[in-house]
Amino acid sequence: MAARREIRADYDRDTIVVYQAYPAAIAEPAIAAQRFVAPFSLTRMTWIKPSFCWLMHRSNWGQKAGQERTLGVRIYRAAWERALALGVLTSPEPAVFRDADEWDRQFRDAAVHVQWDPERDLRGASLNHDSIQVGLGRTVIAEFAATWIASIEDLTPRVAKMREQLRSGHADQARRLLPRERVYPVAPELARRLMIDRA
Repeated sequence: MAARREIRADYDRDTIVVYQAYPAAIAEPAIAAQRFVAPFSLTRMTWIKPSFCWLMHRSNWGQKAGQERTLGVRIYRAAWERALALGVLTSPEPAVFRDADEWDRQFRDAAVHVQWDPERDLRGASLNHDSIQVGLGRTVIAEFAATWIASIEDLTPRVAKMREQLRSGHADQARRLLPRERVYPVAPELARRLMIDRA
């Protein structure tokens, strides 16, 4: 049975938290300015992820080179939904595209790329649902950096604490520090285009 595809996130009425990992040279100016500023690149695609555990798997709990600082970037839901509306899947799914040529045309021109990967638990094991990754291209990245962001929180100390708890066999303590993520609602047409399973 295929894994369910759901957007699970920490969100409220107006905002949603996405996670990113950067070196200190990018993270520290962003935290200070509460938006992304130089040397953050406005010409290179940046990926935003609403799953904390997926980013922990990807960054090895902040131990990969260039991913030492974990940021919780709270963006406006209107901006998140704009990104999803602009998104094109990174694979030519037959349920969405007439053929590979149609997908290729849309993908080449897309401002936003959407990819699904297995969700992870605290230990990095795959779960039975997939997690969404949203790649913002150069036509929207300046907008993201300047106007989409409500706040940026430095989660690096929390990540370090959780990493140490896991190392010392205290997974239950680490689990208590996880962000509260729940299924994020999407409109039917958007769900179809991005292959999001609806309850």
